[in-house]
Amino acid sequence: MTEAELLVSECRAVVDHAIELADLTPGRTGNLSVRGEPGGDGGSDSGPGNAFAITPTGVPYDAFDPGDVPVVDIGTEGGQLAGEMTPSSEVPMHTAIYRREDVGAIVHTHSPWATALAVANEPLPPIHYMIVAVGKSVPVAEYAPYGTDDLAANIVAAMDEADSTAALIENHGLVVTAPDLPTALENTHHVESLARLYLETKSAGLEPQTLSDEQLETVLEQFESYGQ
Repeated sequence: MTEAELLVSECRAVVDHAIELADLTPGRTGNLSVRGEPGGDGGSDSGPGNAFAITPTGVPYDAFDPGDVPVVDIGTEGGQLAGEMTPSSEVPMHTAIYRREDVGAIVHTHSPWATALAVANEPLPPIHYMIVAVGKSVPVAEYAPYGTDDLAANIVAAMDEADSTAALIENHGLVVTAPDLPTALENTHHVESLARLYLETKSAGLEPQTLSDEQLETVLEQFESYGQ
């Protein structure tokens, strides 16, 4: 079985969810990806847990099919394994982040409110308990040209230092990681909403209050029993 066959559901997921980026990022900017499930026989060193499906570069989000979706190898520094189209220019970023084994999906946007914080080089503090969806804050990764190894390294370093699953990218945008694509998209919306709340509070001349570590830890404990 080939890598493309192993990742057929992931390629379909990219197509199904990519259209949601249109509500989060202007034009053809941004990208998303999903890692293959581990444990399959990829026929090479690139088992499905070591490859990911990613949106193609420069294509409208409603203009490609599963067979077009690029499949990229994590272990060969972003080598393309399958897919008719060229992968996103941010393959280095996705490849670097997927070296964290807990990451199953990545969403990158230029969403306006999060990007407003990014261009101000201002982290998103814990102004609301929903910040715990990604951590206790959202840090800002140092600027580097898009699509470069330097940018990828800066993003990973910022997330690691803040113990966050999201990062603003200085003068660029936002990246959010999660175990799966629906959660990554949901958390992207959370960060965008919190960025808007933070900036609108400040623009009203008010000073947003932040939650303490103790308060955030309580929320994390509550979240363990949240939902069905």
